[in-house]
Amino acid sequence: MKLSITRDDLVAGLSVVARAVSSRSTLPALGGVQLAADSAGLTLRATDLELSLTRQAPATVETPGEVLLPARLLSDVARSLPAGQVELALRPEERDVELVAGSARFHLRTLASEDFPRFPELAEDAITLPAAPLAETIDLVARAASRDEVRPILTGVLVAGEGTTLTMVATDSYRLSVKHTELEKPLATALDANVPAKALRELARTIGQEGAEEVQLSLARNQIVFSASGVTIASRLIEGQFPNWRQLIPESYEHELRLPRGELLEVTRRIGQLAQRNAPLRMAFSEGELTVAASTPEIGDASEGLPAPFTGEPMEIAFNPQFLVEGVESVATEELVLKLSSPLRPGLLQPAGSDDFSYLVMPIRLNV
Repeated sequence: MKLSITRDDLVAGLSVVARAVSSRSTLPALGGVQLAADSAGLTLRATDLELSLTRQAPATVETPGEVLLPARLLSDVARSLPAGQVELALRPEERDVELVAGSARFHLRTLASEDFPRFPELAEDAITLPAAPLAETIDLVARAASRDEVRPILTGVLVAGEGTTLTMVATDSYRLSVKHTELEKPLATALDANVPAKALRELARTIGQEGAEEVQLSLARNQIVFSASGVTIASRLIEGQFPNWRQLIPESYEHELRLPRGELLEVTRRIGQLAQRNAPLRMAFSEGELTVAASTPEIGDASEGLPAPFTGEPMEIAFNPQFLVEGVESVATEELVLKLSSPLRPGLLQPAGSDDFSYLVMPIRLNV
């Protein structure tokens, strides 16, 4: 293998695939990045067996070939090189790769290529989705996925689609986020997959960084493959039955309040600073008013009121401050709808005038 590539193109490619490099595996090959050179340029690959990343990079290839190099060392060396062209050449007898940039010369020992796994490829019948709405949906929903590996099924996002509707759902059992997206074109085949939130966050990041307009998607056995602007992301699917999220959302509520989203977000963020060490954020409703309060005995307390179209018997309900703030943040409209029934039943946040996004959050039981 022998090729020439700019330092910036090499660094850009490595910075993407390095996010899939394993840091804990006992298999040395998973700590490496594969460089594959052919007439199309340079392809960089890395995987931790759960998530795989592939990125194309422009390069002038003199001799095609493949090599596996230590990912972290190669990234550090590439970033330290002077700007301009970098020459890479495999030296089989020495079992290393020579990198030359200006007067700098490095020899990096190769890893055993035979231990590097094969990557799943995008199928010919891949589904094409618009990139921007997909990234927006991921940003709204993935935050509600669990990070606790004790229940692996909740660490994923349900991706379901049929006809012109794409639905994504995530829950950590304390909150539930659901987003429906209407597509311009109907899906060629129905979708139903529990995708690790980590893979979807990587996809959203790729869409933003690469400026992708479309994303191609295909399923194969227990794998899902995404492709966007020269970057391919492959991930194992999470096995098991995702919770029946429709049954988790109450059919009716006692109170339905339209509130200014910006003002509510400012108040909950501000008062939430005093809800520390698992202290809840309290919301007390009385005729025409909402009072948001928080108290941590060793630190202090805070409260703030704002107008609210509440009628009936006064009610106080409490939420995890982070979960509530993130729910309000997720609503994109100037006004939001807060639906409540009782201090012990979940609250629901939705955009005013639309039910394409729903954020359900469980309350915290108040002792006093």
